[in-house]
Amino acid sequence: MNTAVSATRLIPAVAVPEGAGVTVHRTIGTPALRNYDPFLLLDHISSNNPEEYIAGFPSHPHRGFNTFTYIIDGHMAHQDSMGNTGDLGPGSAQWMKAASGVIHSEMPKQENGLLRGFQLWINLPAANKLDHPEYQEYSAAAFPVVETPDYRLKVLIGRFADVSAPIVDNITDVSYLDVQVQPGKHFQNHLPVENNSFLYVFEGSGQLDGHMVPLHSLVTVESDDRSFDFIAGKTGARFVVVSGKPIREPIVQYGPFVMNTREQIDQAMKDFQSNDFVRDRAWIKRDKR
Repeated sequence: MNTAVSATRLIPAVAVPEGAGVTVHRTIGTPALRNYDPFLLLDHISSNNPEEYIAGFPSHPHRGFNTFTYIIDGHMAHQDSMGNTGDLGPGSAQWMKAASGVIHSEMPKQENGLLRGFQLWINLPAANKLDHPEYQEYSAAAFPVVETPDYRLKVLIGRFADVSAPIVDNITDVSYLDVQVQPGKHFQNHLPVENNSFLYVFEGSGQLDGHMVPLHSLVTVESDDRSFDFIAGKTGARFVVVSGKPIREPIVQYGPFVMNTREQIDQAMKDFQSNDFVRDRAWIKRDKR
């Protein structure tokens, strides 16, 4: 496996208050990595302290991109302007194409205990920013798992080897894997050369092609052929591997609105202030297995 590395970046997570006072660990969407086309933001929630999550994310808008939410531990309730309600429990996930406009809330359904999970924002091309919104929600059982003596891998978006997730992104070809590697063992993978790809370690630590990757850190995969070799540390490691096709268009962002021009941002703000923000009800697909 060719692991020649060029300009690999290590981005430590920064604690940021979000929503009504939720503490998130952010990597993409910080001054160190403002965006990583097509990815706009990566937030990781991980806390046993209810004071760091109990206030949740009350009703707020999105326009111009997709969100992918993955709950590892705990429970979150979802409601949106399309009429969807969701119960995101351990191992479940939600794909929401906000596109032309969605107003939603994400609130904890627990008063104590561990809450862990991720939210990833994925940009949409100009041609799709005002598409109809869509919503998909899947329970933990819907996602295929690949197990070997060295690692356990859950396929959340896209494919791994000959295994496919129930969520498919036909616009930016995103893949999203949750990988748990045994102490001292290897996980090797090859990602599309045309994509931007990264790992984020949320348990343990390890080395990516000889570069140390500590807990709560993101590392970009920028080898010449986008292949990598991750070796878990003494306590093992767990991380997400995410890859997507760049859009290569101008990004103008104002909070929860991501468009291509300032004028489009102004229009989004005007629509939201005039109660003309939500234009369509969504196509809804759920799997409650």
